[in-house]
Amino acid sequence: MKQETLLRYQGFSKTPLLWKESFLFPYKQLHFNLERTTIGESLFKENIRLGKLVEEFTFDQLKQHPNVNWIAENIQIQNGKATTGEIDALFHFNNQPIHLEIAYKFYLYDTLGDYDKPVSYWIGPNRKDSLVYKLNKLENKQFPLLYNPNTKAYIEDYGLKVDDLNQLIYFKAQLFLPYNKRSIPIKPLNTNCVNGYYFPYNTLRSFSRLTFYIPEKLDWLVVPHIDVDWVNYEQAQIEIEQHINQKRSPMVWIRHNKDEIHKCFITWW
Repeated sequence: MKQETLLRYQGFSKTPLLWKESFLFPYKQLHFNLERTTIGESLFKENIRLGKLVEEFTFDQLKQHPNVNWIAENIQIQNGKATTGEIDALFHFNNQPIHLEIAYKFYLYDTLGDYDKPVSYWIGPNRKDSLVYKLNKLENKQFPLLYNPNTKAYIEDYGLKVDDLNQLIYFKAQLFLPYNKRSIPIKPLNTNCVNGYYFPYNTLRSFSRLTFYIPEKLDWLVVPHIDVDWVNYEQAQIEIEQHINQKRSPMVWIRHNKDEIHKCFITWW
């Protein structure tokens, strides 16, 4: 078993659902316990995207759940040669057919914009994504795909009827607050999703006496730990600057001492 995959899986499993109640979004979260202590060997894949790895972790958990009867995953809906969309997963839970969509995101609380709704402040590290954008995409594109005329034949091939399916979302996230401004209202989101802080690159020198680790994208899932190759400020600054010059905000672990390690983003904006 590859240690790095196990650590990614453990970090994924410990990440809370982004919200608990259904008032935030018209589709309910998948709430039953999915955590397992072991994972299938098929998950040890090379060159996999983070979003795809999260899906594979979720599928693996569900397939091992005693009340789940698995049907299919990653169902491509075709209209001739064109792809209309994809359904993440179909399965029975206690004999109830489920259509599940999966999301795992990293959001920062934006202090540069002025928004009318609390959830609108949550954006991606590179300002190219947002929670509101994702919720709108789920509500207006991903879930309605089930009722697209092209989807009916695919669903019926599995012996299902579209109207019998219960649609659920499995949405986990890590939230990051501005450094030194961490008394920010999180609700209606889950406060347990707060996982660190962020600060702009032009203030990096304030941390020059500390040590750093810059994880690869898949390791954004991992809970920070001491057993990595730490580098000093000068070494870290060179690599961080390369990301910043490409308008990419890297995730960084910052170590204050052996017992205090923080996960953060260093933003280009």
